Amino acid sequence: MLCGGMMKVASWHWNFWFLAILGAVIFGTLHYCSPEEVPVDRGGKIDWVGLALGTSSLIIFNFVWNQAPSVGWSTPYEIALLIASVTLWVIFLIWKRYYAAAPIMPLDIFKAPSFLPLILVVLLSYMSFGTGLWYMVAWQQLLRSWSVLSFAIGLTPFAIGAGLAASLAAWLIPRMAAQWILAIGALSTLLGDLILATMPVQQTYWAQMFVANIVMSLCPDFVYAAAQIIASNSVSRKQQGIAGSLIGTLNLYGNALGLGFAGTIETQVSGLGSEPVKGYRAALFFGVGLAAVALVCDLLFVRVEKDDREGWDDAADEDVVEGVVGVTGIERGLELQPTLTRV
Repeated sequence: MLCGGMMKVASWHWNFWFLAILGAVIFGTLHYCSPEEVPVDRGGKIDWVGLALGTSSLIIFNFVWNQAPSVGWSTPYEIALLIASVTLWVIFLIWKRYYAAAPIMPLDIFKAPSFLPLILVVLLSYMSFGTGLWYMVAWQQLLRSWSVLSFAIGLTPFAIGAGLAASLAAWLIPRMAAQWILAIGALSTLLGDLILATMPVQQTYWAQMFVANIVMSLCPDFVYAAAQIIASNSVSRKQQGIAGSLIGTLNLYGNALGLGFAGTIETQVSGLGSEPVKGYRAALFFGVGLAAVALVCDLLFVRVEKDDREGWDDAADEDVVEGVVGVTGIERGLELQPTLTRV
């Protein structure tokens, strides 16, 4: 709503300046307030070559798919860059397998139980969610002529629902197996996309758009929380940073990649924009299909018991926690708690 209100009195550039300033303030505050982390591998090295190869491949692949709806696949650089991205990814895998001393993403992490299907479920869920969110905006602003501020107000139920969903997901984690929490997240984006895809062009906000906002608000936090639990329970503590980072990457990358695929479908079905509603519906039904595949994969292949543990089970982790050097502020607080209670 702040950005929507700002666009009424200033140019759109100030939205990005505002977000940049806000991000700098938040980053500085977190950097100052966050406790010191316990290093699991003090002598660890960064795989700069693997980082460059993997990141370049993913960025180029994403660019190709998101540029295709605008310029078409007949544009020469589209095919050239697609081949380049695949080539870089193959080189990345070869580098990790045979040459990297400390690979940025060890291949054996994918041998962990449920980890590979988890990656697929998370990616497809966020691809579906990003598609639904984008076409929700497009439908309201381009077909129903809503202003940015009006849409921001209309998105308020989503923001409230997402905040409540984060708390609900945390409450459910020790009470429900994580694959079921993940399934609820995938199902919510499936239903949300389906509600949007079946809307008439003009309709009151409360009939379907409001319902879609509420339903889709469950997806991001349910999927993210459940995926982090499954990932952390599937690997050793030394690999949890890699697993958690991969889940976090899939969040934003899936949102962006899904739009590229959906945009290509939209332009092909809509006849290059002559029938926008038809294209929007096709893209949203594509999102429904993505979420359906994610839901089926989760129900069939992801298996993790509910997480009610405290502490670490890995023997290697005990050495880290018992070490004197690098104890976190949280651990110091836990050590002092009995003394403070007696006083």
